[in-house]
Amino acid sequence: MTWTVDEQLALTATEAVSAIQTGRLKATDYVATLLARAAALQTLNALTALNMEGALAAARRIDALSDEARSALPLAGLPVVVKDNINTAGLLTSAGTPALEGFVPDSNAPSVQRLLDAGAIVLGKANMHELAFGITSTNLAPHAGAVRNPYDPGLIPGGSSGGTAAAIAARIVPAGLGTDTGGSTRIPAALTGTVGFRPSVGDGGAERRYHDPDAVLPISHTRDTVGPMARTVADIVLLDGVISGDGALPTVALQGLRIGLPAPLWDDLDHAVENVAQVALKRLEAAGVIFVPVTMPRLLPLNEQVGSVIAIYEAREDVPAWLVANDAPVKTLTEIAARIASPDVRDAYDAILANPFAQQYQNALTVLRPQLQQHYADTFAAEQLDALLFPTTRLCAVPIDELAGSSTVSINGGAPINEMGAYLRNTDPASNAGIPGLSLPAGLSAEGLPVGFEIDGPLGSDRRLLAIGAAFEQVLDVLPAPTL
Repeated sequence: MTWTVDEQLALTATEAVSAIQTGRLKATDYVATLLARAAALQTLNALTALNMEGALAAARRIDALSDEARSALPLAGLPVVVKDNINTAGLLTSAGTPALEGFVPDSNAPSVQRLLDAGAIVLGKANMHELAFGITSTNLAPHAGAVRNPYDPGLIPGGSSGGTAAAIAARIVPAGLGTDTGGSTRIPAALTGTVGFRPSVGDGGAERRYHDPDAVLPISHTRDTVGPMARTVADIVLLDGVISGDGALPTVALQGLRIGLPAPLWDDLDHAVENVAQVALKRLEAAGVIFVPVTMPRLLPLNEQVGSVIAIYEAREDVPAWLVANDAPVKTLTEIAARIASPDVRDAYDAILANPFAQQYQNALTVLRPQLQQHYADTFAAEQLDALLFPTTRLCAVPIDELAGSSTVSINGGAPINEMGAYLRNTDPASNAGIPGLSLPAGLSAEGLPVGFEIDGPLGSDRRLLAIGAAFEQVLDVLPAPTL
């Protein structure tokens, strides 16, 4: 069978794997097509490194396998990108910051290795908000540059996993890995019309779904996790199954499904987001979903006392620990901070070095965070909810700030508010509670910009949450590709 370039670019991860497993598509042809796509779309700045020779060599090895061996690989020949803060043996891992420019780890993060063992191929490293400390992916480091949204290159793609999202939306790859501390897989997924998943973390022990110790340049060991990103929920299911080892999804029927609508996360939305969200709600309701309004009065007050305190305090110890464990070219926070290129990230590291939350940290970690977790658990139980649903972000993508990396935004013409806070409001609480969250497309605004819906589930309900997302996707549809 002969595939056109457009046919190859349109393949989802699941479709591409099936075509390669069955011999209908050569992995080498597919990888060559995507490498050419990456080269043609360099102006998006989605990637910090392209693994041309390595990817083609890996594709040749896949094609050389027997039919039986190739069909047994769950990800046979699947090209992926990996966020630039996740360790990849032999490939750049700079976290988008000058102090680590050129750093190459000796080994792969466990999540990456599981994908490779299943037959995946790393096409390149994905650009990101410098040191993952932001939600715009406007990286001002010379070796990285600002990531651009494929739906409008003048707009942000979200962050901090903006390069992974932009590469997927632009059809450079069908899937990839990001990381998520407060919304970094879900926010860029929402703004680029893709799907982003944050798996369960819980308290970091047996409840943690993905285990990547010392293999991701961190912000916070309590909050950080690797998360898969793709164009469809089915593709997320595929990658999550490989990383976690879980099998088939549970069966979910939309008829009678009880979904909570948390009032604090539906308040003060931009009109463009509100309009798309209301239409999507009606479509899901017509399919049999029961929506249950829930007040959750303590959600935002508790989250406000937990999020920044834990992230700022833990970064002070976690970042140097990674630098030392990985024999990085610099070993201290001071050395990293001295060469930070993006003003907004520099401000964050000034706060880390100042350690303003030393007194609040233990209370946030051992008292307030458990209260937030219990608030979620009580809400799920009291209302017999299968999940919570809300717009992933309060507004669509906004223009790139080429000078500061992050600035202010206005919602419905209101007073300017902090850009990072505006985008994090809806994604941050679940992050701090350690529960799973999935962002999938809800639709396009009147201006043609993607809007995302987030579904959050109880701790450990990851596969059921993905099954709900897959059922929602059948009703809401996949967004059309951007015009590039």
